[in-house]
Amino acid sequence: MRNRKQPPRKRNPKDSKKPELLLAVVANEKGEIFDLEGFAAVGADGKLLSPISTGDTIELPHGSELMFLPDRMPVLMDLETGQIGPVDRNPYSPGERIFPVAAFNSPGVVLAQSCAYEEHPGASILPLFSYGAVGWHGHGFRSAAIVVDTEPRQDLRLMPRENIVSGVEQMRMQLPDNRLARHLEHCALTYGCPAGKNFFLGRYEAPLPTSRACNARCLGCISLQHDAHLTSSQNRIGFTPSAEEIAGVALAHIARVKNSVVSFGQGCEGDPLMAARMIGPAIAQIRKKTADGTINMNTNASLPHVLAPLLDAGLDSLRVSMNSVRETCYTAYFRPKGYRFSQVVESIDLAIAKGKHVAINYLNCPGFTDSPEETAALFVFLEKHPVNLIQWRNLNFDPQRYLQAMNSVVPLGPAVGMEPLLQMIRKRFSNLQYGYFNPPKERFQASPDAVQKKAAP
Repeated sequence: MRNRKQPPRKRNPKDSKKPELLLAVVANEKGEIFDLEGFAAVGADGKLLSPISTGDTIELPHGSELMFLPDRMPVLMDLETGQIGPVDRNPYSPGERIFPVAAFNSPGVVLAQSCAYEEHPGASILPLFSYGAVGWHGHGFRSAAIVVDTEPRQDLRLMPRENIVSGVEQMRMQLPDNRLARHLEHCALTYGCPAGKNFFLGRYEAPLPTSRACNARCLGCISLQHDAHLTSSQNRIGFTPSAEEIAGVALAHIARVKNSVVSFGQGCEGDPLMAARMIGPAIAQIRKKTADGTINMNTNASLPHVLAPLLDAGLDSLRVSMNSVRETCYTAYFRPKGYRFSQVVESIDLAIAKGKHVAINYLNCPGFTDSPEETAALFVFLEKHPVNLIQWRNLNFDPQRYLQAMNSVVPLGPAVGMEPLLQMIRKRFSNLQYGYFNPPKERFQASPDAVQKKAAP
């Protein structure tokens, strides 16, 4: 951050009564980031714009990144007048254009407010990240976000590259002909994938990417983009590992990691249900060798008839991705090919009935997720389908374009606020867990029946 010396400015006497407001953070055309004296940072919760303070922010988590947004003007609050609006030029450097700055938070937190800005005419869509409101207070940045998981599973400070390289060398000796292990090397060393790194570090959760195909065309797909204006952040796996290769990686991880998790359904693949013919035998091989470890699947859960045999074979947990619990909104984002939202719900009910741990990977965008309509629908959904866990994840998509897409299919009322939403759900469903990561079975909560009993009026 560049703290710029700025000429004295007449201060409102009331400013001293507002010590908790965060200073606005902006960038110039060179991408240099600095605080803007006399202006407060503003966050967006849908159409609701409000200044952000220390009371509704956290210290910017380690590993987070700051991004400046081209083709856009920051929306700020003038501390002299109290007016909130776009500011296109730096008042202390005449003629210098300024741009919004957003926070891409590290894992474990969910956005309470998005970065507030207005687009210039012809602005291009933003890359596939989440864009949180951020400001400056005291000696550091603060983010408008809520901590939902404190586990250091993806803390980059615990992933020294030399240890990862050492783990790669060890796995090359242990699994010399395993193509999946070689693929994970590329994920860990080239893309910097935390899940890939954890495999070679021998900790927590190991990824098992398998599927080259997907039966959805998500707006924010990070491995295959059909929108010419968007670039996927990583390449999709280019081969289908054999059942033996999958089992080899999984067993290597389970053998050396206590309370380990191995997961199908990663950012570098399509949906794992499309590769069930390999995954089923792989699960059988794993379970023939050991009852240890948690076998998890991250999926769109679109094919209940395909999922059922995998659950019977030994799949322990299911994480189902959805941006909404309403079919119209789900369909507008996931753009399913050959399935309907009702089949997703059928898969969830199937897994619950079989006693499996079920989580929702709930993709959050302030202004939509906490809209009164989505909030009401979520309460009804949780009553009918008592899942064990909500993984609060930030939607990696241009927030204004996403809200426009959702508003084109449903009305969006004034947001209730992300923090109040989380509190209301926790109060109503006291046995429902919040988190960010897939838990091992040693930490699975009470049965869904207990959840349902707790949730009853």
